[in-house]
Amino acid sequence: MLKSQRQKDFVFDSVIYVVLFIIMLTMLYPFYYVLIASFNKGSDSLLGGVYLWPRNFTLENYRVFMDDPKWVKAFLISVLRTVSGTLLGLLLTSIVAYGLSHRDLLFSKVYFTVIVFAMYFSGGLIPYYVVLRSLGLLNSFAVYIIPSMLSTFFLLIAISFFREIPAELKESAHIDGAGELTIFFRIILPVSTPVLATMALFMGVGQWNSWLDSAYFVQSEELRTLAFRMMEVINKSNSPMDSLAVANSASAGVTSFSLQVTSMVVSIVPIICVYPFLQKYFVHGIMLGSVKG
Repeated sequence: MLKSQRQKDFVFDSVIYVVLFIIMLTMLYPFYYVLIASFNKGSDSLLGGVYLWPRNFTLENYRVFMDDPKWVKAFLISVLRTVSGTLLGLLLTSIVAYGLSHRDLLFSKVYFTVIVFAMYFSGGLIPYYVVLRSLGLLNSFAVYIIPSMLSTFFLLIAISFFREIPAELKESAHIDGAGELTIFFRIILPVSTPVLATMALFMGVGQWNSWLDSAYFVQSEELRTLAFRMMEVINKSNSPMDSLAVANSASAGVTSFSLQVTSMVVSIVPIICVYPFLQKYFVHGIMLGSVKG
């Protein structure tokens, strides 16, 4: 009886592992295909049949990518907006959340009502554009940073997290003569690493992948982001009269498709490098900040 039960468990576990393995392959193969296509000659990739490894290995796609000043500038703009936007967003969101986490705060219900309303309802694209224009943010690097410095979603998560910190920590600091800023920077922030790391991951990925603001609110070519350049190449690759693809195919075998997958790899690598360092805080931070209230 026990042996039969073990055999059933073994069969059931084997089926589960097989299904999970198939799902894993389904999820990972698109990334793997993009990777091998970026190392394959572009004109050869257009012929099809490249599935498991580069059939005509080349680094020409990456050379063309790095030699193009537009891509390099777009990469640097994306790095700059991701770093500055994430740091400033974390700082402002944490400060506001800490202030609103005080249960004895006057008009706290009014503040929360405004925050929740703003989270679910917006004025739309045109009023948003008018506000950005009135603030002088259009066609400037600040349009990437200032509007995203305060996220209502992360604000609510941070408020919930800060409220779970024992009040005795703050009371003892007050007794020792510490002010609110000292308590915030030297006590609250160091014990809030899980929620800060979680917010940093979401904010950073959001900043890195964002292209709508670059398309709608920026006209200067110098301020274009990497995500916008990728979208631009994708749109061009769908055009039968893509002059860039024709020119590149005729010269070094680099096509708009190979340049597109190369830019994808370049854009994915920074996120892959950062994610393992933040992953251990990810589940812990998001659960503490969202469940408890």
